[in-house]
Amino acid sequence: MFVRPDDDSRGDSGFVGERATLVGYLRDQRLTLEMKCAGLDAEAMARRSVPPSDLSLLGLVRHMSGVEHRWFRQVLAGQDVPRPYRTEEDRDADFNGAVAEPEVVAEAWRTWRAEVAFAERFVAEAPGLDVTGTVGDEPIALRAVLVHMIEEYARHNGHADFLRERIDGRVGQ
Repeated sequence: MFVRPDDDSRGDSGFVGERATLVGYLRDQRLTLEMKCAGLDAEAMARRSVPPSDLSLLGLVRHMSGVEHRWFRQVLAGQDVPRPYRTEEDRDADFNGAVAEPEVVAEAWRTWRAEVAFAERFVAEAPGLDVTGTVGDEPIALRAVLVHMIEEYARHNGHADFLRERIDGRVGQ
């Protein structure tokens, strides 16, 4: 296991109320991604799963930075700012650019943490879960985005489980 249950900083799922439940589960999924990457150097973070896949833990951190950015900055806050890593020329740059360089890893964590902080502020300041953004021409509520983010992290944390086990044999919750 990555951590003993008594040392686990994630919630015990005893959240009260809809907002606290959604925010709590999303926080726990974010912490899980951090735990899956804990203690790894740049080479391990950038190690690919199996050819021809470009999946790596570093790629997942970069990808989730972009996902956080897309849903909270662009969709909900309406900011017209480019998504980190993704370009018109390389829509998979979050994974393709995940190279084994310490500064690339450090920058990925800085970007991810900045996007998470923005999202947390946005959610905390939102008057309710019915606040909407727009995807194309369709409105989407903050509530739906939070559920989607929990699902997105849960899916990718499953990938992170296998990646971490392949790197050093560690498995955990």
